[in-house]
Amino acid sequence: MVKGSITALVTPFTDSGLDEQAFQDHVEWQIACGTHGLVPCGTTGESATLTHDEHKRVIRLCVEVADGRVPVIAGAGSNETRVSIDYSKVAKDCGADAALVVTPYYNKPSQEGIFQHFKAISDAVDIPIVVYNIPGRSVVDISNETMGRLAQLPTVLACKDATGDIARVQGLTDRCGADFIQLSGDDPTALAHFAHGGQGTISVGANVAPEQYAAFHDAMLAGDFARARTLNAALDRLHKDLFLDPSPAPAKYALSLLGRMNPRVRLPITPCCEETKARVRSAMIRAGIAV
Repeated sequence: MVKGSITALVTPFTDSGLDEQAFQDHVEWQIACGTHGLVPCGTTGESATLTHDEHKRVIRLCVEVADGRVPVIAGAGSNETRVSIDYSKVAKDCGADAALVVTPYYNKPSQEGIFQHFKAISDAVDIPIVVYNIPGRSVVDISNETMGRLAQLPTVLACKDATGDIARVQGLTDRCGADFIQLSGDDPTALAHFAHGGQGTISVGANVAPEQYAAFHDAMLAGDFARARTLNAALDRLHKDLFLDPSPAPAKYALSLLGRMNPRVRLPITPCCEETKARVRSAMIRAGIAV
């Protein structure tokens, strides 16, 4: 159900709130360019600074535009289990195809606490869950053993791994089974992750170059790794330079150069510095994007 280039959508803002038209235009552009799936309200969507009402609204707007053409994996993460259950219910009610649920951050739960968090969501809402493991932001890491337990829950179908540890792919296959979907959450390791058995990437760079990222993933899905390496080489700087300043400021700046939205971010994220802007422009040109 979920594979290939899956865009971790940015959320455009106005001075007073959501820029709903720019967001829906962005979703439509992504689909037109061949993106395989969409993630509203993830880390790149600045979910940490969305109000609860904004969070729910962004999911609805995305599902409305997607209209079943590509899967929508709605961000439903929180460090409060009841909030994650609420967001997961909204995702299901809106018609999202799955919920992306991050490891509870700040609380620093034990492995048992992590398992019980996801079990409570699985018990409460009948929607497929993509488990999001990103210890760099959440502080805690989901062990391979715990992921194996999570994979036994009836609604858990996949994980998004943002550890950058390629060795985990086989380790998770051993524990979770070959049918368990593994997605990279890290553009620079997408090629290696796929080669080791992954099925796609929840990508930041695809916001800026959806056609190029879709082609890159199409090559991997077809087993054409010679072409995939060539495409990855063109995208390499974009993979990395979109993180020179805290994300998603560089991605929003790049999209502003394309006339797709303004570069506004919410505090505590701040706009790109001038050096980052220059390097992002250079990375876009290398990727074949006219700026």
